[in-house]
Parts: sequence; C-alpha cells; structure tokens
Amino acid sequence: MDEDIAAINTKTRNEKIKNFFIENKKMIIIFLSILALIIFSYFVYDEINQNNKAKIADKYNISKINFISGNKLNVEKEMIEIIQSKNKTYSPLALYFLLDNKIINSSEKVNNLFDILIKDTNLDGEIKYLIIYKKALYNSDFETENNILNILNPLINSDSILKSHALYLLGEYFLSKNEKQKSKEFFEKILILENSNPEIKIEAQKRIQRDFSE
Repeated sequence: MDEDIAAINTKTRNEKIKNFFIENKKMIIIFLSILALIIFSYFVYDEINQNNKAKIADKYNISKINFISGNKLNVEKEMIEIIQSKNKTYSPLALYFLLDNKIINSSEKVNNLFDILIKDTNLDGEIKYLIIYKKALYNSDFETENNILNILNPLINSDSILKSHALYLLGEYFLSKNEKQKSKEFFEKILILENSNPEIKIEAQKRIQRDFSE
C-alpha cells in the first residue's frame, strides 16, 4: 500500500514538473537565451579587453624603444594617448616615462595627466596613493601651501604605507619655506605613526635632532 502511494506521489510530482515546463516554455526559452547571451557577451568583452591591453602594451614598448633610439617625434603624443586609455598598468608607466625624461614642460598639462590617473583610472589603492604622492612631489617646488596640502590630503587621511612619505615631504616643504614649527610638527607625526616607513622614520629623527634641537 505504501509503495502504491509513493508511486502515485512520484507520478503526480513528475506531472507537475512536466506541466510547469509546458506552461512556461516561452519564459524558460527566453531566460536561457538571455543567460547564454550574457555568458557570450562576457567572454567577448574579456577577449576585447585582453586585445586592448596587448595593443597598449605594444604601443608603450615601441614608443619607449623609439625614444631610446633617438626617434622622439611622436613619443609625447603616444604616451599621452596611453595615459588617456586609463589602463591601470601602462597609464602610470607612461606618465612616469614622460616625467623621468622631462618630455613635457607644461606643469598644467602634467597635472591634468596626473588627474586622469587619480580621478578617472581604476587603480589599486596603494598605486593611487603613489600617484598622489608623486603629484605632490612634482608640484612641491612651485605650488602654494594650500595646493600641496590639498593634493596630499587623501593620502594624509589614509592608512597607506606611503603616509609617512607624505608627512616627510610636507616637513621638507615647510622647512624649505623656513616655517620651522610647521615642519617640526610633520616630522614628529612620523615618529608616532604606527606604520611609518623605518627609513623615513630615521630620517625624520635626524631632521629633528639636526634642525630643531635647542
């Protein structure tokens, strides 16, 4: 008797499942079609991204080789195009190359390129903080106190491993302006910072002993 009831229940369940698929045939086909399209689009998008990355890498390497070999005519234009592509690997490298080789003379243009990396490029946290630090370092010779502080503010308010570098840069900046009290405050912050870079911490101690001892 129990076996007959179990068989009837199984048959009923199977009928319900069968009827469900029959009644919702169109919806199921549409759902599966959309799912297949999403999966296909993902792989196509990933393939396009990989191809674009390869093209950007080739463009960067060729431009770099051309510069080293003396063919410098289009290097600035090509490196700027790489920066504007917002590639998380080669866009920073392109800006570093322009700066290291002093290819761009306009500080306004350089700062605009920095902002593309900082504001518009999907960089990992520490890489972005490094770009912020480099922007402040670049501007430290000619920018005002407020502008330098504004540039470094995101880094100073973070837990980044580069925070002590930013504090040291500000200490040096204010020392060069002969604002010793402000300078000392930044060097002292390095000494109490938990994750200060050991070498930066030593340099800050030396600065305090050498320039601020009574």
